Amino acid sequence: MSSTLFRSQQYVEKTTFINDDESGYASGSSSHESLPDVYFSKPHLKFLNAQLQQLEPQDVLKWCIASLPGLYQTTAFGLTGLVTLDMLSKLDGPLKHNIDLIFLDTLHHFDETLALVDRVRRRYGTPIHVYKPRDCETVEDFNAKYGEKFWETNDEMYDYIAKVEPLQRANTELQVKAVLTGRRKSQGGKRGDLDIIEVDDSGMIKINPLANWSFAQVKEYVDANKVPYNALLDRGYKSVGDWHSTQPVAAGEDERSGRWKGQKKTECGIHNPKSRYAQFLAESQKKQQEEELAAKLEQARLT
Repeated sequence: MSSTLFRSQQYVEKTTFINDDESGYASGSSSHESLPDVYFSKPHLKFLNAQLQQLEPQDVLKWCIASLPGLYQTTAFGLTGLVTLDMLSKLDGPLKHNIDLIFLDTLHHFDETLALVDRVRRRYGTPIHVYKPRDCETVEDFNAKYGEKFWETNDEMYDYIAKVEPLQRANTELQVKAVLTGRRKSQGGKRGDLDIIEVDDSGMIKINPLANWSFAQVKEYVDANKVPYNALLDRGYKSVGDWHSTQPVAAGEDERSGRWKGQKKTECGIHNPKSRYAQFLAESQKKQQEEELAAKLEQARLT
């Protein structure tokens, strides 16, 4: 065989191999099932945050729509989330910008909050996925299952049952990969050092598009664009959650100082995976997995 023919055959074989293995690269049509949906290395995440910090929220939202699959907006219909929704509704361009909402109905919201949900649905037409505590449709169902004032007897378990577990269920059922949140640095507490992009321990990507805005900026946008908002804000509330753990805010206090007033907690568990109850659940799950593995090893030894 001539050297020229041998080299030609080598080229054909190599080309066939590359085509079969997709040239070592992965694309949207790749057959590699193990590729993650989205992955950020720490240096890449730091770089992106440095870049996005310089952009207006609308541009951050455009980047999210173009870059993040499985994108939803989690909201309790606070001012920042409403501004995000309104901004999305006004974006131009060919990309989808009607991001579905996830609302956790704890069954303990103010009537004003529930009325706002209906107003938002009529105004924007955005799909709203409502999730409630498992096997509970009404507050009567909740009280029958857990007792009245359960938030007083076990506040962390209440947070898990009313908020954390429903959100986990929503993320699984809707295949959520990334969420837009309404958190801002100016809200105080543990939110003072927020980045635009965060990735939690489960791999969920959280985007805080208005992280750098003040309450005054948010309210100015609401007024200028006639964004519907919770009537409680006109009565001294700045951050509205469950009726039993929300109070008006005094002048000079942090926005969220009316939440769990007199308690050390500032987050409900959705953004605080290190709560005692969350850690208890994680340890229980780990113990169960270890026991199942030990049983399988023992069964394998016996067979």
